[in-house]
Amino acid sequence: MTPWLDAAQQRSWRALVEGAGLLLARVDKHLRDSHGLTLAEYEILVHLSEGHLHMSELAAQVSHSRARVTQTVDRLVRAGLVTRSPCPQDRRGVHAALTDPGRARLEAAARDHVLEVRRLVVDVLDTDELAAVGSALAKVRAAAQD
Repeated sequence: MTPWLDAAQQRSWRALVEGAGLLLARVDKHLRDSHGLTLAEYEILVHLSEGHLHMSELAAQVSHSRARVTQTVDRLVRAGLVTRSPCPQDRRGVHAALTDPGRARLEAAARDHVLEVRRLVVDVLDTDELAAVGSALAKVRAAAQD
């Protein structure tokens, strides 16, 4: 027998799906309109700002498929924001790294991105709510990664 969601669970599930979808769409639109970057591109630039990464490591750290990461990095390479180089330890592997223009673009976008995240999330929730959302979504992320 299917364990259907009760009314409260259904409301919470729908709020999560709709809220996450709207939030990601708004943040993506803001980054596109303000800085010509998609949210996926921004996320990759953030990870590469912490140091060069093997493409497989990068794919594991972001919330996109390997194919999408490859396509997104291709766009960033064409835009001059990222470079690719052979991995010295793995002849088949490739590293991705941020270029100076990529770092400058990320730094410019980051200021506006943080303001938008504050406007849509941090300033809307009180401290306890924000902590609860973070804790709950960490559990959801862990379950979804299995």
